[in-house]
Amino acid sequence: MSAKKYYITTAIAYASQKPHIGNMYDAVVTDLLARWKRMQGYDVWFLTGTDEHGLKIENLARQAGVSPKAYVDDITAGLKEVLKILGISYDQFIRTTDDYHEAAVQAAFQKLFEQGDIYLGKYEGLYCTPCESFWTATQLVDGKCPDCGRDVAAASEEAYFFRLSKYQKWLEDFYAENPDFILPETRRGEMLNNFIKLGLQDLCVSRSTFRWGIPVPLDPKHVVYVWMDALLNYATAIGYHPNGSSATYQKYFPADLHVIGKDICRFHTVYWPIFLKALGEPIPKRVFAHQWLLMKRGKMSKSTGNVIYADELAQKIGVDAVRYYMLAEMPYTTDGTISLDTVFDRYNTDLANVLGNLVNRTLAMNNKYFGGIVQAPAARDALDAEVNDFAKMTAEQYATRLDACRIADAVETVMSLAKRLNKYIDETAPWALAKDESLSPRLGTVLYTLLENIRVLAFLLAPVMPRTAQNILSQLQPDCNPKAILDAGIGAMEEKLPVGGKTTETPTPLFARLDAKTFFEAE
Repeated sequence: MSAKKYYITTAIAYASQKPHIGNMYDAVVTDLLARWKRMQGYDVWFLTGTDEHGLKIENLARQAGVSPKAYVDDITAGLKEVLKILGISYDQFIRTTDDYHEAAVQAAFQKLFEQGDIYLGKYEGLYCTPCESFWTATQLVDGKCPDCGRDVAAASEEAYFFRLSKYQKWLEDFYAENPDFILPETRRGEMLNNFIKLGLQDLCVSRSTFRWGIPVPLDPKHVVYVWMDALLNYATAIGYHPNGSSATYQKYFPADLHVIGKDICRFHTVYWPIFLKALGEPIPKRVFAHQWLLMKRGKMSKSTGNVIYADELAQKIGVDAVRYYMLAEMPYTTDGTISLDTVFDRYNTDLANVLGNLVNRTLAMNNKYFGGIVQAPAARDALDAEVNDFAKMTAEQYATRLDACRIADAVETVMSLAKRLNKYIDETAPWALAKDESLSPRLGTVLYTLLENIRVLAFLLAPVMPRTAQNILSQLQPDCNPKAILDAGIGAMEEKLPVGGKTTETPTPLFARLDAKTFFEAE
């Protein structure tokens, strides 16, 4: 019997500038969830990519003195390099300038026009270029774009419109029948109260005042509205075409989870399901619209210098430390805040002191007292059982929280196990047991309990910090292939650490403590 499929996507990155650490949260979260689903035995397809059309890119390319295609080629190459540095395990990377995507978008537009869902009209309203969005005056907040807070400009042009209003009742019913469609729950309320219940207005789906976009097939002086173009990537990437879709599409679509930022929730939870309904295609199962990772002074901006780049931070503290920080620091329902101070503190506290110290001193004690040989747990007591039960509960809670997209809570759960094991060392005092030879069986049991649960910890950390997890396993079992063990999935987690094996002779610290002077002076 074949594995159950799991199709997961990031929002495709807008190819306008180098992505900062906040922009990369989508990719790191999606990578964590994709890795976890693979460990659970799912047949995962993980899609990411770039959104490369629109007026903003046309303007940036003009300012840079290059063609729009040359401009997005450069930005996309840079993004791919950052994804590689962060260890993002995507299966496919789509660019909206790919020929197959453009052809499928044109065919979808034509289909919607022919069935009466798209019609020609005239648009008069307010346009936000950075967001590529039209607004009415009543939707503005203090005269600014409600999504990004920037200026809007009056726009009047002939345009094609999609009959969004036609699907008002269907979408309301869909929300009622699928209460878990949007996470968090607060975001679902925002979409219902701020957009849907106010009455859906027909959506402008073409522009004729710029050229950098996919030409409308029936009227080439128009280009397809960038959001219709961008949203269709989730289908076209795996072989959607109105005239016949691929076997890959038939296998994986619809998406099991779209991971997006909260600012683009409306596009993914109002427009996207309606587009699919009109095209006669299945609707995604869930959309996770996460919070933003902000600097202390607000949203990150290259122009103000209020920005941190993930690849540059990785050069200072390592890739896994950056991944851990991003995943641990973002709350479920409020924005996260990043600063070098908090990076420094969380690294030293969680990674060096709690996790790194746990692994290093356990291995050192096993070497010192038993020459590195893993002892049989021959003298267990109630405390050992309590610790083992805590590890089992941690694994269950971790899985539950990841499935609910409560990412930081899941990471905190794993770290709580590391803290519990450190406490167990203090409770059992192996150094005291070692002074009495008659207590050797008890000492061996304590160290086995530690080593075995550190092994469990490695499995749970694998989607968060892949290299660190492999490092831990390679020190517990130097003769093993740590990647192969982790790739075997969570079933392998049930296989206990072999008694009689030998841990590494030279334990290496997972995370060396950061020196404040060196860390901050490098800025």
